[in-house]
Amino acid sequence: MLYVLVALETILGLAVLLLVFLHSGKGTGLAATFGGSSTFGSSSVVQKNLDRLTVGCSVAFFIVAIALAYVV
Repeated sequence: MLYVLVALETILGLAVLLLVFLHSGKGTGLAATFGGSSTFGSSSVVQKNLDRLTVGCSVAFFIVAIALAYVV
């Protein structure tokens, strides 16, 4: 059980890191490089889905971290 949680935590951590890098910041981020919109103030469907996926992975990362604290 411990090894499964550690592996899941590692995968989720890397996923959160990648998803955060894909977000467009104040200027043009990596999201604009891979086809995202670079206009200011517009929120496309891709950006909204990227936000949802980032929040979901972050919540899962937090839950697995709490589970690891109880297992160890």
